Amino acid sequence: MTITCFIRYEIDPFQRDAFRRYAEAWGHIIPRLGGALLGYFLPHEGTNNVAWGLIGFESLAEYEAYRTRLKADPEGRANFAMAQELRFILKEERSFVEFVPGTRRLS
Repeated sequence: MTITCFIRYEIDPFQRDAFRRYAEAWGHIIPRLGGALLGYFLPHEGTNNVAWGLIGFESLAEYEAYRTRLKADPEGRANFAMAQELRFILKEERSFVEFVPGTRRLS
């Protein structure tokens, strides 16, 4: 993976379960469409209205191709529509980051 799309969500803290369902749906949609899903994360302690999603891609071109497939995918469109209908995502920000080798140790 060359880049990671880091998505920061501001969510309605009273609709955690709705966001959880939304994230779980991406669990099989994103890999099917070519993204390397690193995970979705809900707040646990501290701030209760910020969640994250991380998706890896080989390049920005791969990300753009993924977005094109996503926009055409019925299941993906349905998940977006559910989020809009229930309004549990208040704000969404995307950043693209790269991993710094030598900074992650699995032990």
